[in-house]
Amino acid sequence: MSVILCTAGYDHTIRFWEALSGICHRTIQHPESQVNRLCISPDKRYLAAAGHQKVKLFDIRSSNPSPVMTFAGHTGNVTGVTFHCEGKWMVTCSEDGWVKVWQTKDGSIQRSYDHGIPVNDVVIHPNQGEVIACDRGGNVRIWDLGENKCTHQLVPEEDVSVSSVTVASDGTLLCAGNNSGNIYVWRMLQNRDITSLIPVTSFQAHNAYVTRVLLSPDVRHLATCSADHNARIWSVDPAAPHIVKGNENLPTERKPGAFPLESSLESHQRWVWDCAFSADSAYLVTASSDHYARLWELGTQAVIRQYNGHHRGAVCVALNDYSER
Repeated sequence: MSVILCTAGYDHTIRFWEALSGICHRTIQHPESQVNRLCISPDKRYLAAAGHQKVKLFDIRSSNPSPVMTFAGHTGNVTGVTFHCEGKWMVTCSEDGWVKVWQTKDGSIQRSYDHGIPVNDVVIHPNQGEVIACDRGGNVRIWDLGENKCTHQLVPEEDVSVSSVTVASDGTLLCAGNNSGNIYVWRMLQNRDITSLIPVTSFQAHNAYVTRVLLSPDVRHLATCSADHNARIWSVDPAAPHIVKGNENLPTERKPGAFPLESSLESHQRWVWDCAFSADSAYLVTASSDHYARLWELGTQAVIRQYNGHHRGAVCVALNDYSER
């Protein structure tokens, strides 16, 4: 299976899709709760599904519908999950206010970091030594795993929930999106083992909540998803042309350094919750409360496949189409 594509949401099912045909070839029931986030391990062996208080690990290569491991330790909805680059450990965040680092081989908790307020998203820095999380209080915090402490606390807007964070695959950029529809961007500099953050720009991406931000693997594009029913693609090159046609509700005046709008993906009928880039950064999959996931070709802005089968909102998607090493 060179391409693994999964979606899940409020209908308590996880669906595996043939990406090109749009056929659902496997369904896993998740009866205990809705599924909030999905993540595929780098070796394509396991799928982590974050639900209420727990993360379940499923064997992708097996037909067994039961999880091979359950990570229990949170007391609220698990809102984020991501794997170490070799799959040796996993990081989660939760509405209970905690970020936790787990050993994947035995499910033990190695680190716990307290935000004191519901945490919305978490990512691992490519250096594998830092974890970046954002919360409902408006904070973006960087946790140093070696020092076992918070080394940076960023507050883009006081008391405005930061819903999502993303870090560039080369470790150069950090982006965050919030409930005001705004995006904040920092340059990340590594000097020996010390990370420095330099504000680059901020701009309004949507007129409603930003639900997800995601930098493309080639670090040339930023995808944003929103409660305004749209996903948008922004150029990381601030000198690129800005597309406003058909998006008159977006401000035409741009701040210096603001990311130009490349395309607006507008066929969903309800909130767009999540997205995932293909490995070559040429395609994007989106998941929406309208029950559908869609595969977009970014060059033409066309929907080339729609994934039908969820009976309630599809709120998370995971895609791994990286070539086998």
